[in-house]
Amino acid sequence: MTASTEETDIHTETLPCGLRIVCTPSATDVAYCGIAVNAGTRDELPDENGLAHFCEHLTFKGTHRRRSWHILNRMETVGGELNAYTGKEETVYYTAFLKEHFPRAVDLLADIVLGSTYPQAEMNKEVEVVIDEIESYNDTPSELIFDDFENLVFDGHPLGRNILGEATRLRQFRSADVCRFASRLYRPDNMVFFVYGRIDPATARRELEKALQRVEASLPQDHPLYGRLSAPSATAQALTDADINRTSVPEYRSREATLDKDTHQAHVLIGTRAYSARDPRHLSLYLLNNILGGPGMNSRLNLSLRERNGLVYTVESNATAYTDTGVWSVYFGCDPHDVAHCRRLVLKELKRLTDAPLDPKSLEAAKRQIKGQIGISYDNSESVALSMGKTFLHYHRTRDIHELYRRIDALTADDLHAVAQDLFQPENLTYLTYH
Repeated sequence: MTASTEETDIHTETLPCGLRIVCTPSATDVAYCGIAVNAGTRDELPDENGLAHFCEHLTFKGTHRRRSWHILNRMETVGGELNAYTGKEETVYYTAFLKEHFPRAVDLLADIVLGSTYPQAEMNKEVEVVIDEIESYNDTPSELIFDDFENLVFDGHPLGRNILGEATRLRQFRSADVCRFASRLYRPDNMVFFVYGRIDPATARRELEKALQRVEASLPQDHPLYGRLSAPSATAQALTDADINRTSVPEYRSREATLDKDTHQAHVLIGTRAYSARDPRHLSLYLLNNILGGPGMNSRLNLSLRERNGLVYTVESNATAYTDTGVWSVYFGCDPHDVAHCRRLVLKELKRLTDAPLDPKSLEAAKRQIKGQIGISYDNSESVALSMGKTFLHYHRTRDIHELYRRIDALTADDLHAVAQDLFQPENLTYLTYH
């Protein structure tokens, strides 16, 4: 299958092995490519907490063709960068480079993602690195509180798990555990290869096919992917959520919790279960969230809590959409004795949005602001590349900024008001406080 759009010349196709490709041209000689895997924290089995992220780290530690040092050195010697991240629903490996080094980048990515050996000796060292990462995270309550909040909102479901896992469990994992996780999820029909740069799609496919052939030639015959990287696959389509054990989330119920973290400052999250990225109401929430506590200094919460009352340094709201659900929240940090006051001010701003629709002037100003922010964000090539890969992985579509603008322009005050009334009622909110 091949598809393209005249407007942006986006090219998509699927290889016989099931690996999907999406290519988008850019204007510079710097290119980005990566492999997005439909495997994240929510795909871990009950005894695998932290394994998705640990697997990401270990993917750089050796393949059937390369040792760890060769992997780390491969793109660096030509000035490129190699990186990865693990999320709740995906793991993404990517590299930035000058476009003439594209064959090198493709070969390396295919090798580490599909041909890693996850050696035990490297695991024994890397586990301490991950544990240091966990401890660093634990020392940052303004970040840690989001994980505890999602665990409340999703009531212990894997989607609410801490991505990094726990030290005790991580030390128990063995190479065989990582291999089982990878064999279940690191499959070509569960991945997307994405390219953002001045790379001809035919060249991209040719180099990718050559890279897959080299990986396959390096695999032992008992490897789960042996014979599946270059030949047509019996499962040559993206796996479904049921195939990869992606369970549905439990029914939401609001709650309140306070945790003693012995912090100088109180940290507070107020929020609720929200909409999936497939839900048409998500765009209304996206705009509402930006009005309420987005990055602009003119957000309503920033004006209320910081500018008018001087109660906080940071206040923000966030809307995160997953494939089948979402979460929305307000975060602020303040002196412990100001928590109640800040909470009242947050609820006051929420009530303003639930009581009446926005007036036409405010709605148009909000649309103009968010469209400007989106346009500026598209100047970040790495962000565009990663977003492209993730969007195509989960939703089988590409991003079109002009279509997004049209959808924002079509939003009405009643659309936003309906979402505010649905989500922002006080009895619908979950509260979490660190003190």
